Amino acid sequence: MSQVVFEEIKDLITEARNPRTIDIDQKSTVEILQLINDEDQSVAGAVAQEISHIAEAVDLIVAAIKAGGRLFYVGAGTSGRLGVLDASECPSTFGTEPDLVQGIIAGGYKALLRSQEGAEDIADNGAQDLIDHGFSASDVLCGIAASQRTPYVLGAIAKAKDLGAKVIFVFCNPLERLPVEVDVAICPIVGPEVIMGSTRMKAGTATKLVLNMLTTAVMIQLGKVYQNLMVDLKMTSEKLEERSKRIVMLATGVGYNLAEATLNLANGHVKTALVMILAGVDVEKARERLRLGNGFVRNAIAA
Repeated sequence: MSQVVFEEIKDLITEARNPRTIDIDQKSTVEILQLINDEDQSVAGAVAQEISHIAEAVDLIVAAIKAGGRLFYVGAGTSGRLGVLDASECPSTFGTEPDLVQGIIAGGYKALLRSQEGAEDIADNGAQDLIDHGFSASDVLCGIAASQRTPYVLGAIAKAKDLGAKVIFVFCNPLERLPVEVDVAICPIVGPEVIMGSTRMKAGTATKLVLNMLTTAVMIQLGKVYQNLMVDLKMTSEKLEERSKRIVMLATGVGYNLAEATLNLANGHVKTALVMILAGVDVEKARERLRLGNGFVRNAIAA
């Protein structure tokens, strides 16, 4: 089996040796950092090449969520942690329910804190973890694996396709190597890592950029942003309370006291407060306008 794995990984771009950093162990601290930074410069460009595919994925996710579905990330190691991170920040940033975007990592919670590399080697575990999280045909799976060969992720993808769900796959190797059927493939090719095989570096950065783009664009399309302000955040901490007031002030031009008072009338709901001020209506009419406008502030103001 070890020989099989060796043959699978030996020609992967993410496992290649980088000729530009071959003597990095002989460099000064500043030179090491410069080499790392030089390599990082290529990441955004690689992601830019995939924007059309990222857009396909966004539209697919939006359609699923509007129909009652959810988004699930599945990955192992760095890829899994990035998925969990992106999912965990959606409720505080966009006011989503915790189960709308979920992250599943090989090895479970303990893998977030300490590497559980062997957990990625069993495809059946990926399939079972997906089922254990209640995944269904109405949901969307986004598999994440820099190498595109991680058995745990491939197992989850295969199970999602068996269920009839839509599947997105994010990886950092050429598309022609794709080992599974998916609906959208996103593959920023960032080249060999500074340290051979350390995909927490450029591949991890590219993955983080892609996931940020996916959920941010999805939430904009769902009406959770007005102008460039996060207007569906929840006032669950002192910082978020003050941020909410500032958002109301920036969007409407009112002062601190009126922003605070309106938010209190709106029970802390930023969108409602914005519509109250910008449309000149009371709290009940503002809520009704938002309902009729499908949650979009612009629609509610214009109603």
